[in-house]
Amino acid sequence: MTTLKQILLVGLLLLASAGVFSQEGKIAKANEQFDKYGYINAREIYLKVVENGYSSAEIYKKLGDTYYYNSDYVNAEKWYIKLLNEFPDTIETEYYYRMAQTLKSIGNYQKSDEIMQVYFSKGGEEKNIKKFDNDPEYLKSLGVHPFKYVIKKVAVNTRLSDFSPIYYKNKIVFSSTARDRGDIKIHSWNNMPFLDLFIAEIDKDGGLSNSRILDGDVNTKFHESTPVFTKDGKTMYFTRNNFIDGKKGFDKNRVIKLKILRASLKHHKDGSEYWGDITELPFNSKSYNNAHPALSADETRLYFASDMPGSFGRSDLYRVDIKKEKDSTITYGVPVNLGPEVNTRSRETFPFISEDNNLYFSSDGHFGHGGLDIYVATLDTDGSLKQVSNFGPPINTKMDDFGLIIKESQGCGYYTSNAAGGRGAIDDDIYYFYEKCVMTINGIVTDIDTQELLPGSEVSLLSANNSVIEKVTVGEDAAFSFTTECDTRYIIRATKKLYFPKEEVVETPDQGGVIDLNIQLKLKDPCPPNDLGCILELQPIYFDYDEDYIRADAEIELAKILYAMKLYPELVIHIESHTDSRGRDSYNMKLSERRAQSTLNWLVERGIDKSRLSAKGYGETMLINNCGNDSDCTEEEHQLNRRSMFIIQD
Repeated sequence: MTTLKQILLVGLLLLASAGVFSQEGKIAKANEQFDKYGYINAREIYLKVVENGYSSAEIYKKLGDTYYYNSDYVNAEKWYIKLLNEFPDTIETEYYYRMAQTLKSIGNYQKSDEIMQVYFSKGGEEKNIKKFDNDPEYLKSLGVHPFKYVIKKVAVNTRLSDFSPIYYKNKIVFSSTARDRGDIKIHSWNNMPFLDLFIAEIDKDGGLSNSRILDGDVNTKFHESTPVFTKDGKTMYFTRNNFIDGKKGFDKNRVIKLKILRASLKHHKDGSEYWGDITELPFNSKSYNNAHPALSADETRLYFASDMPGSFGRSDLYRVDIKKEKDSTITYGVPVNLGPEVNTRSRETFPFISEDNNLYFSSDGHFGHGGLDIYVATLDTDGSLKQVSNFGPPINTKMDDFGLIIKESQGCGYYTSNAAGGRGAIDDDIYYFYEKCVMTINGIVTDIDTQELLPGSEVSLLSANNSVIEKVTVGEDAAFSFTTECDTRYIIRATKKLYFPKEEVVETPDQGGVIDLNIQLKLKDPCPPNDLGCILELQPIYFDYDEDYIRADAEIELAKILYAMKLYPELVIHIESHTDSRGRDSYNMKLSERRAQSTLNWLVERGIDKSRLSAKGYGETMLINNCGNDSDCTEEEHQLNRRSMFIIQD
């Protein structure tokens, strides 16, 4: 019996060992795929291993990464949180940052900040620690611009990936997953077709149409993307896998890296153009990636992204000098890292140099809204950089935003995002944006007699037709600020308990800027005992010119009267209605009668017995300002006289 038990025990141990070895073999295969950027293949194996009951910190990290590197932040969060909960003592510092970015990208900003604090406590990047300590509410201050942007998707987007547009003559060239082709290869990184270069027409409204594949020898069965063109349109730099003259180049792990190539514009015998003479740049290597070229405004430098040795993070920005020799040959200098002002421990990529010599790029290492954000820095003539700034919303979102190009003199451009609302699920789409002129109206509320600040005042921004656009309650500094459109009329209304309300009409100019406004309120005398409007602190019941219907803003105030009359059944009120001075006296008297009756009817329709109400019109006999006949008052000043009042009857 003992022998049988021993045999069974040994058999079970062998089975268990075989199971462990089997799982370890699968993990090794998954790791091999992961190291070759085959994230989809690796993920499938990792998931099967987890389903079989096997788990480890390494598997959770890499499962999260397979989603993170494909911008699927919802699923990345699932595995990063499991890593945090089950293996808290094995997490490298960078994963706290990655978790914080992931949480931010799915909108969980509070948890993201908590994880970011842990990241800092474990030796996170010093410049980010300082920024967070100095401005823990940094999201509110990211990217403050004098202009707002209007954004629209372009028509050439597909259900897959379309990104990184670039200007070429009067057209746009962009990168897209191969379509309408019979030799489509699928990339194991993201399970999507490889990329090719396409060209599209620019419509009058900035949209893109009539896209077609770029002519010539540029596109292959591997990746081609992110081109940039010289101003004369004769030279193109672009990114391609290490595939030249029909031959693949591998690194030591059998991975095909990315290289920057150069192409020249050629002509067929019939005069049609195509791209040929493909050559690679001398600073490429089969051992690391060089990608996403960008030319300086004077075309003497090439900027690009690379993970070459010496980089600060997973991808850094570099520059290399371009020199045209006497024999017209082009030579290139030694790549120079742009340094820690730009580069972080994470990703900096997709550079673009504008006509004003500003560097635009994307990063998930600087403080941002989540995922990749777009940043801008000014380039000096010596290549040094001034302060890096977040480009801000609405272009930057909690998802990935990148590949921006801009014509600063025209205030428009294109960029790429995988934010919700694109034609792809979490895939990349191209957007057109342009500046919309805006004004800022800043002001304070003070007492007209004492000049003291009036904190707690309520200030409203209204349209010309009296619709409330925005409403704020001022703080201890009694200050308010509204962002408005240019060349538009607005009304600023300020109210405070025990003070008369005040309205200011603001006409914004046709160019952006700032308007400063000081609204002065006058303290009311004590309320007469029979003035229900004063007692309830009602806003005046105003009417539109020559109309007797109850406006939406008036209904809000009438609802307070309604509530008081239902709360106090013994309350009886008399409604007084008034007009402005314009029009014949007899007509205004009749108009005020109709307005008084409209006000009475509104209350009766909502359950107040008619016997508790009386109404009378007074025409223009009781004006509250100097806007009589032949006066030169504004529409807003006349409106103050078009009102209803409520008197308590004994």
